[in-house]
Amino acid sequence: MKSKQSGITLIGFLIIIVVVGFFAYMAMKLAPSYSEYMGVTKAMNQIATEGTNGKSLDEIRRNLMFKLGFQYVDDATVKPSDITIKRNAGGTSVLTVAYDKQIPFMYNIDFLLHFNKSVPLQGNVGE
Repeated sequence: MKSKQSGITLIGFLIIIVVVGFFAYMAMKLAPSYSEYMGVTKAMNQIATEGTNGKSLDEIRRNLMFKLGFQYVDDATVKPSDITIKRNAGGTSVLTVAYDKQIPFMYNIDFLLHFNKSVPLQGNVGE
């Protein structure tokens, strides 16, 4: 009576481990940036719900940078020049944070991530 063997060979198993390891390494490099982006989003939502009546753009930037510190966002990631406020035709203001983050991966391969988030502000922004 012949028995048929089934399963994966050692070479096949090693190839699967290498592929899974590669993607796990990629995820470990990218996950902190997305976690940091979630902190930026949370800080922006806090600014939007507080209201901005009479605050200037500089005051809003300072307040946002202060809140970003509590969310473990690195100062080199979001610079004050990345924070803008635009007024719509209806008189409402929109807070926008747009920044790029370059993450070294291996050898001369880098990831370039672009993050862009906008939230509507409550109240009037002063000059």
